[in-house]
Amino acid sequence: MSTYFPKQGDVVRKWYVVDASGLVLGRLASRVARILMGKENPQYTPFLDTGDHVVVINAEKVKITGMKAEQNFYHRYTGYPGGLRSEALNKRMVRKPELVIEDAVGRMLPKNKLGTHMASKLKVYKGDKHPHEAQQPQELKLPQ
Repeated sequence: MSTYFPKQGDVVRKWYVVDASGLVLGRLASRVARILMGKENPQYTPFLDTGDHVVVINAEKVKITGMKAEQNFYHRYTGYPGGLRSEALNKRMVRKPELVIEDAVGRMLPKNKLGTHMASKLKVYKGDKHPHEAQQPQELKLPQ
């Protein structure tokens, strides 16, 4: 008996829409990451991208529990001496809430080329409108 491995052409990708209003950030991110990796599919293979596309709407309405809004910081380095730039989570939620969800999901994906490809199938939008109606996405209900 030989093990069946799906080929990239055999994978049929679905599109899902997730409404983030009232959902906790980490729980939302872990569920979306599983869908992007393909772990919800019976043909899951660790070294192939068998995941589906996910569209997250209402990114600004995601819930952050505890003191994380004030205590979590996003750091980046400009490359110049003294170029460390830090931004608190609550300030990033005001400025660009899409980045918060993209970062949370991206950090739960593999850290290689395959993970980068999986992350490209995530689309996050601030309001409840998105330009992916032509793909006929299914609504995915996540528990509150």
